Amino acid sequence: MDRLLWFRKPRLLNLLAGWRDLTALVALRATILATTTHLADYADGVADQAESVAYDYDYLLGELQQISDAQTLERAHYYIDRLSRSIATVRTTAINDINLNRWKEYDDINTDSLWMIDRRDGSGVHSAGYWGNFVPQIPNQLMRRYTKQGDWVLDTFAGSGTSLIEGQRLGRNVLGVELQEHMVEYANQAVEREPNPAAITARSVHGDCTTINWQALLADYGQRHVQLAIMHPPYFDIINFSDDERDLSNAPSVDDFLAQMAAAVARVVPVLQRGRHLAVIIGDKYMHGEWVPLGFRTMEVVQQQGFQLKSIIVKNFEETTGKRHQKELWRYRALVGGFYIFKHEYIFLFRKK
Repeated sequence: MDRLLWFRKPRLLNLLAGWRDLTALVALRATILATTTHLADYADGVADQAESVAYDYDYLLGELQQISDAQTLERAHYYIDRLSRSIATVRTTAINDINLNRWKEYDDINTDSLWMIDRRDGSGVHSAGYWGNFVPQIPNQLMRRYTKQGDWVLDTFAGSGTSLIEGQRLGRNVLGVELQEHMVEYANQAVEREPNPAAITARSVHGDCTTINWQALLADYGQRHVQLAIMHPPYFDIINFSDDERDLSNAPSVDDFLAQMAAAVARVVPVLQRGRHLAVIIGDKYMHGEWVPLGFRTMEVVQQQGFQLKSIIVKNFEETTGKRHQKELWRYRALVGGFYIFKHEYIFLFRKK
């Protein structure tokens, strides 16, 4: 059964308080069994009402079963108290909306350093047509972990607007900058087609992230700081995005690429709120038969700007546009050349000191 049940908080809390008063495990288990048999009958709350609380049927059933399976009355009381807290109070941190009193319900939020994403989210206006864009699940995860609804996010390489679309869906304001003017128009048109129930701002502007004045742009929206920054640059010259010499994919060398990245990060520093996070999504490359650790060199550039490294996340990818329908060819090349085919990229997570 997959459904949401709404309960009146006082009724559910009184039920648990009665269980708390029981002094024998046998009696407690019998009472829980009687309740779970008719659990849906207790759901008399009204959605979106302050005095009501919602639970997924299967999740709540599992919580009640855990109480019943407790081997001691003390442990059963612990589980009852924990469930009562999840009903009565919301406990969040300063950086996100995750209710820590109901943390087990967020099983779709990644906490591991290896992200296995089988298929990109293609729902709504998301499109995989732009060569080099990243999967929407990445900004979705980052915004849910490191921002609250109404917070501000900036994207230094807005591209086709993936971060903007996800921000609008999640109720986060997102400002992006993009060097290619036609992609600015594309991204903004996509955002306009996406529902905006929270009436937030999601906008891409034409500009160069290595020279942009983020302070002035934010001031236009009455803001001084952002709570999250996302950077998904070109992976040097792996994909040539434009003929613009300012384009990082046209950098003359790896060192020039890193210098441009340093300039882009330096522009972010003044507007990113202290203690908040910057995420850089990037991969490595081969050059003249040698593996170039572009990701880790970029990581060091960011650290030199005064950021604390919090996590290195490895994300898989199964297929790229450049290698599509060429799996056998690349496998042959790998066997001949003695190298391994790229199947991952990095998400470097930093915290501003």
